Amino acid sequence: MIDPYESALDAIPGTHPYPRTSRYHDAEIGVHQQPDGTEVRYTKRRLLPPLSAAADETAPHTVSSGERPDQLGQRYFGDPGQWWQIADANPVLDPRELTDEPGQQIDIPLPGGFHG
Repeated sequence: MIDPYESALDAIPGTHPYPRTSRYHDAEIGVHQQPDGTEVRYTKRRLLPPLSAAADETAPHTVSSGERPDQLGQRYFGDPGQWWQIADANPVLDPRELTDEPGQQIDIPLPGGFHG
C-alpha cells in the first residue's frame, strides 16, 4: 500500500515528484536518514540566477489596478499557476508585491528565457 504522500513513481529511478509545470520540477530531491534508519525525502533549496543576468530574457509589464499574479500567469503563460515564473524574475518576497502598486513596472520572462 502506498502512503498518502508517496507516489508509485518514487520507486522508479529518475522520476520526479513534481509536474513539469511546477517551480520545483528541476529541484534536486534529497534523502535524509533519521537515527532509526527511516529515510525522509525532501526538496532541496531552489537557487535562482542573479536578476541582473535575467534582464535580457524578460519583457516589461506595467501593472494595472486590480491585477493579480495569477491573472498575469494566465495572460502570459496560459496557466494561472505559472505566476511563480513572474515572481522569480522580480525582486519580491511575497508574490502579492508584484501587483500591489498600479503603475509599477515588473519583468515578465520571455518564452525560453529566464529559468529559475
